[in-house]
Amino acid sequence: MIDTEVKKAGATLKSGGTILYPTDTIWGIGCDATRPESVKNIYQIKQRADSKSMLVLVNGITMLEEYIESIPAQALELIEKTEKPTTIIYPGARKLANNLLAPDGSIGIRITSDPFCRKLIEFTGLPIVSTSANVSGEQAPGTFHQIKASIHQQVDYVVKWRQDDRVASSPSALIKLEEDGTITTLR
Repeated sequence: MIDTEVKKAGATLKSGGTILYPTDTIWGIGCDATRPESVKNIYQIKQRADSKSMLVLVNGITMLEEYIESIPAQALELIEKTEKPTTIIYPGARKLANNLLAPDGSIGIRITSDPFCRKLIEFTGLPIVSTSANVSGEQAPGTFHQIKASIHQQVDYVVKWRQDDRVASSPSALIKLEEDGTITTLR
């Protein structure tokens, strides 16, 4: 079933569509992170100002290097040492949709360890937007069954994998790396 869902979700992403999918943290709304129109659709679904950036999932250091001008040594240490899913905000994003980036040109990226997400990224070759499956300002759903019907209706594909999980998940840790090497824990 996982391979079937990867193919269906992957086809949706490749065609510019949006998906509702399980991640290594909470359920997310995703799209191809290189397509501004797809990113715009997610902002509309979430009713969120496009001045607030969203995070991106990649499947490893090699892919991370493609979308960041330079990976600070501290980031590599954090990636290696953290056991909890951790999103790192990097300065110097590149090759991603401009409307996805923070005003200072930074972007939050997480190397996912989730089997579904890793297969999806491998299948598509794309960095994938991952933002909580809720309207902006509302509580993020911990399980699939907590996602509002309005979100289901607005995405192009709802992934069937892991919909029956009952253990509530929580968002990733969030760390910001400054160009001068300063590390700030935001969540």
